Amino acid sequence: MTTKKTAIAGVSASAEVEIRRKYPSIGGTGIGQLLGSLYESIPAKIWGVKISYLLFVLPTAPFAVLGYVMEKLTGEKWILTNRSIQRWASMGTRQIQSLTLTDVAEIAIETTPGMAFYKCGTLHLQDAKGKTLMLLKGVNNPDIFRQTLLKSRESRTQVESALATIEARH
Repeated sequence: MTTKKTAIAGVSASAEVEIRRKYPSIGGTGIGQLLGSLYESIPAKIWGVKISYLLFVLPTAPFAVLGYVMEKLTGEKWILTNRSIQRWASMGTRQIQSLTLTDVAEIAIETTPGMAFYKCGTLHLQDAKGKTLMLLKGVNNPDIFRQTLLKSRESRTQVESALATIEARH
């Protein structure tokens, strides 16, 4: 994958170009979901703040920090290019999985109660038969990233169609 800058982000007919790099939220981890569920456990509010926030956030902060650090050291990151979505180890250069954008037919969002506090969810990238090809756990603002992926896929499909038309002329 090249890191060459283009006039329009991700637009290149001949090279794979990074469009977006994203890191998961602690809400995608077990400790994050447990803490998120605890933080959302008492919906009553005092002066507009949930009682559970007042009771639990500060005492459990060390566990949240530990979960965050562990996620950064042992977790993963996602790289969206003009051709694929890739899962990488967050530290180092080990690629875990790569999926061509044109293989993705639909993207479902799953949000568990523990993820609501962190405003994150799990994206299920699915093929035309509904089979999950890749899971992206703990995506912040999953609806926005879902739209970014779908727009990137549509752009890739249009580029491939245009290139096929041009090639057919020659």
